[in-house]
Amino acid sequence: MRFLSSCRLACPDVCSLLVEKRADGTIKIRGNPDHPFTRGFTCGKVQRFLRRLSSPHRVTRPMLQEQGRWREISWDRALDLCAAKIQALRSEPEAILHITGDGAKGASQLVPEHFFAVLGSTTLTGSLCDSAGIAACMADFGSLETNHVEDILNAHAIVNWGKDLARSSVHLPALVRKARQNGAELLTVSPGGDGNGAHSDRTIVIKPGADRFLAAGVSRLLVDRGLVRQATIERTANWEGFQRLLLNKSVADYAKLCGLSLGDIETVFDFYSAKKPVTTLMGWGLQRHLFGAENVRFINALAMLSSNLGEPGAGSYFNISSMRNFNASWAAACSGKARRTLSLPLIGREILRAANPAIQMIWVNGSNVVNQAPESRLVAEAFARVPFKVVVDAFLTDTARRADLLLPCALMFERDEIIGSFLHNYVHYSAKILQPPGEARSDLEILADLGRRLDPPIHVPDADAFFRAVLNSPHLDVSLETLRQRGFTMARRPAIAYEGLRFNHPDGKYRLPEDLHAEPSPPPGYPLRLLTLIRGSATHSQILPEDQKVPPTVWISSDSPLRKDLKTDRAVFLVSPLGRLRVEVRAMAGLHPEALIYRRGDWLQCGGGANQLIAAKTTDLGEGTAFYSQFVRLEN
Repeated sequence: MRFLSSCRLACPDVCSLLVEKRADGTIKIRGNPDHPFTRGFTCGKVQRFLRRLSSPHRVTRPMLQEQGRWREISWDRALDLCAAKIQALRSEPEAILHITGDGAKGASQLVPEHFFAVLGSTTLTGSLCDSAGIAACMADFGSLETNHVEDILNAHAIVNWGKDLARSSVHLPALVRKARQNGAELLTVSPGGDGNGAHSDRTIVIKPGADRFLAAGVSRLLVDRGLVRQATIERTANWEGFQRLLLNKSVADYAKLCGLSLGDIETVFDFYSAKKPVTTLMGWGLQRHLFGAENVRFINALAMLSSNLGEPGAGSYFNISSMRNFNASWAAACSGKARRTLSLPLIGREILRAANPAIQMIWVNGSNVVNQAPESRLVAEAFARVPFKVVVDAFLTDTARRADLLLPCALMFERDEIIGSFLHNYVHYSAKILQPPGEARSDLEILADLGRRLDPPIHVPDADAFFRAVLNSPHLDVSLETLRQRGFTMARRPAIAYEGLRFNHPDGKYRLPEDLHAEPSPPPGYPLRLLTLIRGSATHSQILPEDQKVPPTVWISSDSPLRKDLKTDRAVFLVSPLGRLRVEVRAMAGLHPEALIYRRGDWLQCGGGANQLIAAKTTDLGEGTAFYSQFVRLEN
């Protein structure tokens, strides 16, 4: 039997899939060749996900942990425990903390948000990923829009600021290859450690975190040479202040700040001024610095000042929301009072210092927060101080091991879902093909059953009613039945964002950045910048125990003078002021000498977990997490 479905991993592509269910109950996956964007091919992560579905490590029944021992219990017993805890805290629901994440993408993420909003629990602000860059784009444009991603094919040149085209997507690099076949040149600006060599015509190896200075230096050249059009200036609201800021430093100053030559600045200038239209791509690492929003804002400003916005082939791509085409207002229903918020980037400290009331219960779904948040050991300690923790997951992750109650969840292909993309404008139906193993349930089923046990109850609609509600969006014109039949539909969005340089601020004008901060210097004894980059083989911490490598591998530049100080016949440790972690060190050509790369996601319990070494700091805008502002050293 063949099903039309969709991938739900936390990946921008959201591939349309054809899934064949065999007589023995196993499935075979291939890309749907009839999809206009994903066009019949997928990445290897989709195939590897099948191992997760049938893994012997998978949790399939509710489990209660008492005095360090796990035992299986019934769903009735598990949900009665949850209901009793919630009911006891109903008069002060801020004592309950809800933590949610993107472990599985889809509209159903809104269900737990709705449930705990109605309850009035404490919630989170900020993010562990892209919020600084999103806030930067909102400050610049007044909204979060991009040209349709296929518009890249209209570019004469592409400047890629750190997006890893070998690991972050399969369809974006396919578009880039086609654009280059059409004659577009591609310049990569990156500290290295990516797989962009095969996709690039030119490469500039920049000092980590210094992208804003390069963009400012090129913008200064545009001003000095009189190449900023008056029509562009008139579409900005704060040109004079920005110009004064820009002129505070010379082009040579900017080059020094990002560790580049004047020739490198001229190379980027040539791309933006002489090869129009230019598409600007930005990776999801730029914003992971203390001044990550400034990085994004100055790159956007360069696109604006060089007249590479609002036209075919001239777009700036940071991110779009995967939920933007849905009616998400349903999840916002609440008790009528403002909810208490804690900062996700600082979550360990926030839980420990929360008072009036203190946190008495935590509910986690779609997140391995102990592993993924900075200061992981402190987050684990904070969890230990909370009397009752519920984690909804399919594996005993670093977070699940800190739970008192572990509720097994259905995974991809085991429940129906509707999902949007943060790359393209198609909305997909992801069909249920397999029965969840054991007693695993969807989040919607879990919370609907729990809601009925409360007094007063919290109503959670059935799946079809929920899907119809979220499809009731001005960007969609499709019924649930039609979407199930066709498998996908395209949302209504303008092909060109901000056409005619009309932006979404009230006055319709662009906002240029008004600050440019110095990049922090390495503290004494910690000369290397820790960059915890994505993996090609797994999505964040969704790594099976047998695939965890111990000790983890890190990479430093083959040109680094620090290599000579390490004795290869002895154990090597990665060290920060927060602790040390045994690692294996390898050399990498083309990596900036100040950078150290660690592929993130491995588990604390398996001897990994780079976030235990990273201090919790927030970014300049958006309350993002400044993961890449951590300095480390290597020692025997």
